This record gives sequence, structure tokens and C-alpha cells, in this order.
Amino acid sequence: MRKMPLLVALTAAATLALTACTDASQPTDSPSTGSAGETSTAAPFDLTSVQKDDAAAALLPADIASAGKLVVASNTEYAPAEFIDADGRTPVGYDIDIITAVGAVLGLEVVIESADFPAIIPALGSKYDVGISSFTITTERMAEANMVSYFNAGEAFSVQKGNPKDVDPANICGLTVAVQTGTVEDEGADEISSTCVEDGEQPLEVLRYDNQADATTNLVGGKADIMYADSPIVSYAIEQTNGEIEQIGDVFDSAPQGIVTAKADTELAAAIQAALTVLMEDGTFTDILASWGNDAGALDESVVNPPVS
Repeated sequence: MRKMPLLVALTAAATLALTACTDASQPTDSPSTGSAGETSTAAPFDLTSVQKDDAAAALLPADIASAGKLVVASNTEYAPAEFIDADGRTPVGYDIDIITAVGAVLGLEVVIESADFPAIIPALGSKYDVGISSFTITTERMAEANMVSYFNAGEAFSVQKGNPKDVDPANICGLTVAVQTGTVEDEGADEISSTCVEDGEQPLEVLRYDNQADATTNLVGGKADIMYADSPIVSYAIEQTNGEIEQIGDVFDSAPQGIVTAKADTELAAAIQAALTVLMEDGTFTDILASWGNDAGALDESVVNPPVS
């Protein structure tokens, strides 16, 4: 997800309070309702073919290497990147496959834990080793964590099939917009609304949902005039609704996404970057994304804390 950066102004106490007041993690062997009705339509990628790379594994911190596992947090409510499959318990998606392959390259068992998105970065290094949840790379986030680039995504609008409300993507002032809470689009909708008011037009009515499936459902049902989400999520939603919605306008504001580790954990970030490089060079990385119809977003190179505009 192109999630909003953590607000630097939050104090440590406020962050701890937020973490303590939310159910930040759900073991993957427990049912989840976060993506009810979502099903994986991707052809399974054979992750057993991924082999350990000794050079990459040698970069691991001693504690991770000795534990033999990587505890990964993901907000499994954002198909097709990360979501719970129709069995109500299995994390699936291209992010899940990618981090599982990274673990295989490093010789580690990967344990996925579903987590509230805002709680992931604050818990790195204590509760979780790594976070993968479509994090857009921003300077604000890199002040709080290491970010290892791997994927590029943009933003897009979608409407009901045939655009029955005659939505103009160049001017959405006054419309009812569905977004997932905590995403860049959530913040972006408020910015668009403020601009509308400054220009003497009507503000947006923003409908916020805890999971993307609900945002899509309410667009299909007509409660929302338009949905605002990451471009891969819009493409997947079109597929999952059998074309009941369609993208309107072009993809915009493309930006790289990164896997996150604790800011102090530079060794782990370097190991993940090395593992991603192995997967990119042997073609496995692109094959994983292609199995989810998202190979167009594959980066050619992985970088730790890349410069961003």
C-alpha cells in the first residue's frame, strides 16, 4: 500500500500508546476477516525452487542467523500485495511470496504475522524483524527505519463500469471517494479536498474503510462515486469484481516501495538487499510478480535507503 509516513511529530509515548491500544498482530493460524471474500487467483509460484545463497546469508546478524527464522509483519488487507486467502488463515500475495523467497535465499524460515499497519514500524527490532506491506519509500519513513527498495507502484482512480456518474478524473471535487484508512490515498484525498475548497468548489466526501475489500464493495454498490488506491490494487479489484469497476484516467505519482527493518538493524537490511539482488538477477523476482500480474512494477535494482524526490 502506498501507506502514509509515520508522523515524525509523534512522541515515543504516543507511539507506545497506539501500539498498546490496538490488536497489532494476529497469528497466521487464526481466522481473519480482514479480506473476507478475497481469493487468490494467481498460479502458485514454486518457492521450493529458491535456493540458499551463502554469500547473502553471511550478511545476516548473528541473532537472526542463530534463530533460523525471520518474523515478518504485514497488514494482510491489501490484495494482491498481501491478504488472507479464502480459507480465512493463509497469508498470500506477491509481497508474501517475495519475502518468503528472500527468507529462502537467506536460509531462514519465514513467519508471517498479520499486523495493523501503523503498528509495524514502531515494533521493528522488538516484536518483528521485518515489515513488508507495500510501504512507499519516503524521507519520513527512512528517518524511522531502513527501507530496502524492490517494487514501484502508482496511484489510480476507479469507477463503476461504464462510468455511469460521468466522473471526470481531472476534477473530482464534490464526489464521494472510497479509500483504505492509513494509505497515502487517505491523506491524498484530504489534500485534494482542501484544494477544491481553496478553488471555490465543493469538498470531497471521503469514505474510509479499514480494509480495501470494503472500499471496493462500496464502489461496486454505488455508495462511493470513485475509489482511490494504488494502481496494482485497482487492477486486482477490477479482476476480482469481474469488471464491475474500471480504471479511469492514467496511473499517477509512481514511487518505489521498500521492505523495512529497524533503523539500527543495518546488517539485516544489507542481507535483505543482497537476497533481493540474487532473486532479481536469476529472474525469480520477476517470475513471482508475473504470477500475480504485476511484473511491470519490478525494480531492476534493490537499494537500501535510496534517495527520493
